[in-house]
Amino acid sequence: MRTYLITLIAFCILSCNQSTPEFDVVIRNGTIYDGSGNPSYVGDVAIKDDRIIKVGEVEGKGTTEIDAAGMAVSPGFINMLSWANVSLIEDGRSQSDIRQGVTLEVMGEGSSMGPLTQEMKEEMIANQVDIKYDIPWTTLGEYLQYLEDKGVSTNVASFVGNGTLRKHVIGYEGRDATPDEMEIMKELTRQAMEEGAVGISSSLLYTPSMHADTEELIELASVVADYDGMYVSHIRNEGDYLLEAIDELIEIGAKAGLHAEVYHLKASGQQNWGKMDVAIQKIDSARNAGQPVTADIYTYNASSTGLHVQLPNWVREGGIDQMIERLKDPEIRQKVIGEIEFRNPPNTILLVGFKNEAMRIHIGKYLNELAEELGKTPAETVVDIIIEDDSRIQVVYFSMSEENILKKAAIPWVSFCSDAGSYTNEGVFIKQSTHPRAYGSFIRVIGKFVREDQIMSMEEAIRKLTSLPATNLKLKDRGLLNAGYFADVVIFDPKEVDDKATFEDPHQYAVGVKHVFVNGGHVLKNGEHTGATPGRFVKGPGWKEEGIE
Repeated sequence: MRTYLITLIAFCILSCNQSTPEFDVVIRNGTIYDGSGNPSYVGDVAIKDDRIIKVGEVEGKGTTEIDAAGMAVSPGFINMLSWANVSLIEDGRSQSDIRQGVTLEVMGEGSSMGPLTQEMKEEMIANQVDIKYDIPWTTLGEYLQYLEDKGVSTNVASFVGNGTLRKHVIGYEGRDATPDEMEIMKELTRQAMEEGAVGISSSLLYTPSMHADTEELIELASVVADYDGMYVSHIRNEGDYLLEAIDELIEIGAKAGLHAEVYHLKASGQQNWGKMDVAIQKIDSARNAGQPVTADIYTYNASSTGLHVQLPNWVREGGIDQMIERLKDPEIRQKVIGEIEFRNPPNTILLVGFKNEAMRIHIGKYLNELAEELGKTPAETVVDIIIEDDSRIQVVYFSMSEENILKKAAIPWVSFCSDAGSYTNEGVFIKQSTHPRAYGSFIRVIGKFVREDQIMSMEEAIRKLTSLPATNLKLKDRGLLNAGYFADVVIFDPKEVDDKATFEDPHQYAVGVKHVFVNGGHVLKNGEHTGATPGRFVKGPGWKEEGIE
């Protein structure tokens, strides 16, 4: 009996010394960049459930312990302009962004995945190319909740697009909204904000967004201001009338009384590169007067959009389908060819995406090369291949100055975006080419701008990737490594991080990111995707609890 008691006591003592771990994860000995821009320091980060519990010196044990000695530990990065809205339906792992440390995709550049009419749903289904999907949602909030319920690795948020509102109420007509139509659009905006949209966006180079005049945008933005949201815009012109377009954005923000941001700030076309300094001065002047104005950029000197933007505006009225029908008329075709004035020289336009599989043999060619091959002028080639492909045709425009990229990247009020989907480098995604920004826009900030070009400190780069966009979007408990914040955490090797994607071979993952946690879920482990999908619908400041939950 005595022996039994001694054994029992010894067992109890041993069991007490082997207490249950206090935390789910403890990251030890990493160089902590907390997102504030303050100096880094070596310390620990403790995570339990979906939150950061402690930052600094952590004494308790974690179920998982990660030795991050020699590594950087930071908040998750925020993609201020993501086109992952369809790619996440196909593959929720969001691999090309997760592998760069992105933990939040912010979508909705001028158009958004809701609110939809039945006619809009039918149009979306008819225009699907390689990725096929059903549309069980109607409102924007329902779409974002659909992604969370389906399972995504990154968090998701969205602006409501003014182009979507116009299409919902007016269609593609190039006219002013009537007072009744304005009231409907304003009510749809309120609904989107109360469901969790982070603000309203416009994309004023494209139909039907472009048909909104300044006063219409001010009215809609004023509704968003009531919910403390943001107005963000692909401004009306990024080339010859860049400065006037910046003035319009500043006016909209000032009159509506809300934060305004320029999507992917750029001076497009060599003749306009010198305007960037004045554009920056205009924004600085507004900020110095107390107006909240910011911008985001991607980190390359080439943009990507449709080849159709080279066509005159009148033929683009009514959307892509009507545009193509017009171009099939021989007289209109000839008129358009005569009116094309290339915004970008044909030898700077790279063809990267076709709807028609038979046309994909031209991927990787420049427009001037294809024109020569076909024995046509570049203008004839533009019109004819758009007709043959029955699409706008995705291209890359080498239109920006590398000097301007570095200048913009170093500005304190500039955050970063991809302006691209988030892909897996296999399957349906590699049927088309893409812009390397889909795979490298964020890690390039650290590998190129910090380590190689040394245009900013690591602390500043992390702030601009994390707390700056989180603050602009007024997100609660995100963007910093603080106790109580959501556990969106990245561990990377600052000596190794590099973007591998090129224009010739864009489907290549970035390297150097070792671990990524999203809401405490371990999504990237030792550089490999775990398959975890802990991403959530991140709601904007106007969200009302009785809305989407």
